[in-house]
Amino acid sequence: MEKRTVLITGASDGIGFEIAKQFAINKHPLILVGRNEEKLAHASAQLSPYTEILTISTDLTKLDASKHLYDILYSQNVKVDILVNNAGIGLEGEFQKLSLEKQIQMIQLNINALTELTHYFMQGMIERKYGRIINLSSISGPIPTSQMAVYSGTKAFVLNFSQALYTELKKHGDIVVTAVCPGPTKTAFSTTNSLENLSNVTDKIGVSAKSVAIATVNSINQKKRIIVPNTRYKVLLSLAKLTPTTYVQTIMHKLMKG
Repeated sequence: MEKRTVLITGASDGIGFEIAKQFAINKHPLILVGRNEEKLAHASAQLSPYTEILTISTDLTKLDASKHLYDILYSQNVKVDILVNNAGIGLEGEFQKLSLEKQIQMIQLNINALTELTHYFMQGMIERKYGRIINLSSISGPIPTSQMAVYSGTKAFVLNFSQALYTELKKHGDIVVTAVCPGPTKTAFSTTNSLENLSNVTDKIGVSAKSVAIATVNSINQKKRIIVPNTRYKVLLSLAKLTPTTYVQTIMHKLMKG
């Protein structure tokens, strides 16, 4: 694969870091974006022996953060060939009992920031007639998940948004938008977001962040609309499509209630 500049949000740990590592091993220049400067510096130190690294610390839950990130790179004439919208947060519990402020913050990061960054960076991709946009959705995107209603809703948006753009951008050159739908993955996501029931599910059936990252990076050449890492979850999604929605939601509700 030709060396391409890759921007990854939420890149300091978890799936984001593992994706960065896969690109770094293949010598792609990286722009690592995250909130925690110390974690970003640690990630950069681990990956810099492989490739050129630029780190930018910003909080994408803030309303002007996406534009600020784009402006920084534009002012330095940095062209992003591959955008990986990985940053996201989750909340677990009944909708009416969760903090509305925190749920709006989740929508800002999982939907608004992803949409803004996609819009900003796709312009250059269209001009150069090449680009890859990888949006991290979730198995909760196609399968509505009780106890994670807003999170599941944000991931459904990411899934549908990505598929629609896949079709729109085909006429503009070699530009592909891919939605990645991982199932429960063994990262700090569950503990960081205090997702106790999800954490229990992940302990039992979760897959490694590395396996998700490998599937994600491989999607660059596969040019697929949707990637579902791990055969187990592919089968689960296939069964969910053939099963009445009410039955699927009953199962998911029991699973998430623990």
